[in-house]
Amino acid sequence: MTIKLPLHSRITGTGSFLPPNRVSNAALAERLAADGIETSDEWIVERTGIRFRHFAADGVTCSDLGFEAAKRALAAADCDPQALDLIIVATSTPDMVFPSAACMVQQKLGVHGCAAFDLQAVCSGFVYALSVADAMIKVGTASKALIIGSEVFSRILDFKDRTTCVLFGDGAGAVVLEASETPGILASELHADGRYVDILCVPGTVAGGHVLGDPLLKMDGPAVFKLAVSVLDGVARSVLAKAGRSEADIDWLIPHQANIRIMQSTARKLKLAPHKLIATVDRHGNTSAASIPLALDDAVRAGTIRPGDTVMLEAVGGGFTWGAALLDL
Repeated sequence: MTIKLPLHSRITGTGSFLPPNRVSNAALAERLAADGIETSDEWIVERTGIRFRHFAADGVTCSDLGFEAAKRALAAADCDPQALDLIIVATSTPDMVFPSAACMVQQKLGVHGCAAFDLQAVCSGFVYALSVADAMIKVGTASKALIIGSEVFSRILDFKDRTTCVLFGDGAGAVVLEASETPGILASELHADGRYVDILCVPGTVAGGHVLGDPLLKMDGPAVFKLAVSVLDGVARSVLAKAGRSEADIDWLIPHQANIRIMQSTARKLKLAPHKLIATVDRHGNTSAASIPLALDDAVRAGTIRPGDTVMLEAVGGGFTWGAALLDL
């Protein structure tokens, strides 16, 4: 008997979750002022487009946020968690060194036996995870996958550095990806260049029961900005070529929600009308691997993105990593 492998994968449901503690620029500026650090709502908005971010409460973990987003995605897909055969969590802020946040989400879902693992590509993590799950479905290793981006970046921020602590927030987004007879993920491409490890990193680790190095986020903002604009344009065009599509075929662009200026620059390079850019960065800041699925779920639930629309996802992150995926919803 010949077994026909699935040729395609499609997103069948989306979900997201933001912790209830929403912190405005003004509130964050007041917190920093207590330590003699000056910033303001105007300064943050002008440079980043960010107005709010969400911080998880003490004791709330990456897997807690991911679980909430997962429940919403599974409900949207009308998918029984027991039917899952793959769970991937993209994160840089897991609950603990091991086991993986994916195994913890699996436990909270009451699922047993399916493959579950974390993927670490920082802000590019969701695009990486989506591409890995797509490949596993196409070769028949999986048929129903839960892909989550979940972060608690508030735990690794230096609140004495106004250039970084104002940028990031906590949250989670998720999608259910299923085998399909019709194309959904049209093409994807992933890259990394370790020569740039120092421009965005958390240069610390745990050894012998102690933290070695610095456990807080460090970033060379101008270097990240310059590299991000360059690589995002290139990878988006390469993915379009792989899929046999052009810029005109893109209905919506969902870039990693890091900085509105980077996002707008990328849209302009692709000759996209401003309204085709999905931007939620003003409401939740940079949530790293969670930012793309958060923005996707927001647009789907608002009715902005509809079935049949063509969406470009693209992201850059520490490593330096970057990637893009083109999909039909």
